[in-house]
Amino acid sequence: MAFFEVDGQALHYIDQGTGPAVLLAGSYLWDQAMWAPQIAALSPHYRVIALDLWGHGESGRLPEGTASLDDIARQALALLDHLDIDRVTLVGLSVGGMWGVRLALSAPQRLNGLVLMDTYVGVEPEPTRQYYFSLFKQIEESGGISEPLLDIVVPIFFRPGIDRASALYQDFRAKLAGYSAERLRDSIVPMGRITFGRDDLLPRLGELNAATTLVVCGDQDKPRPPSEAREMAELIGCPCVLVPEAGHISNLENPAFVTDTLLKFLAGLK
Repeated sequence: MAFFEVDGQALHYIDQGTGPAVLLAGSYLWDQAMWAPQIAALSPHYRVIALDLWGHGESGRLPEGTASLDDIARQALALLDHLDIDRVTLVGLSVGGMWGVRLALSAPQRLNGLVLMDTYVGVEPEPTRQYYFSLFKQIEESGGISEPLLDIVVPIFFRPGIDRASALYQDFRAKLAGYSAERLRDSIVPMGRITFGRDDLLPRLGELNAATTLVVCGDQDKPRPPSEAREMAELIGCPCVLVPEAGHISNLENPAFVTDTLLKFLAGLK
């Protein structure tokens, strides 16, 4: 395990393989282990870095003063500086794409390519934002994610037809149930508020390099539906690929399709 201290906290990351650098940025409530199938396939050909969000996996708590996705992007850029990586292809899923776009816009010279997966950089629709914030309030007040709340939260991440007895589903549920009150209140809930209280970057998507950008979305993603992916791809002017039989965590619900898509995209950047 490797750690990098930034803004007074230890950011956990893995760094595996050699070759052109690829940074994997994952979803809220998931850690870098979510990328296991892609790391296994990419690391024989690429240098793959995957990090844990604050309060997730092995990373420390959300640093004092971290108040926006721009801060997360700045911290990730500091990690790349620490690793002496001049240019990287960033693959961002969900919140990873939300801060990934901010990194791309603030430091375009650092990117070889950008893949935006199951993400949206417009503002959160107001009814959804209020709903998520109400869930955060419940979690904060109780200091845990109750069984009834798990029944609401966990299915959001998967396609409707997933086998709820599967290891993928049950392991994720168990991880959420195991979060301490301290971790929830210090990092998970504040990180959620940062994510779903984000500002609107849709007007700036035209600044991205369409030739080196790809939008990917699970065809059954509920929180970030294909309509949002198509909207972003149109604003960027880049292709949009739908992942069959996949919900929000499309890279784990259909890992072979996503990995193949990433390998083809990366090969095209050389």
